[in-house]
Amino acid sequence: MANTVQARKRARQAIVRRAHNMSLRSELRTAIKKVRKAVTTGDKAAAQAVYKESQCVIDSIADKKIIHKNAAARYKSRLSAAIKALAA
Repeated sequence: MANTVQARKRARQAIVRRAHNMSLRSELRTAIKKVRKAVTTGDKAAAQAVYKESQCVIDSIADKKIIHKNAAARYKSRLSAAIKALAA
């Protein structure tokens, strides 16, 4: 347990920050799941529309450094590839 006032405050802040980051990460996972679900239905137009919305979420969370920018790029690339594969 933290002994100094400063360390106690940092511990309190860490708890709040962790909760906020967890909610953002959950939002990211939900956005990715929405795109994957749209891809499994087979409707390319709907999948593209959902992908466009989730792309903003992914970029936003990468900007806040919740995930690495390369991880965000990888997610977007794989989702985009899945949508392109629908045409084939």
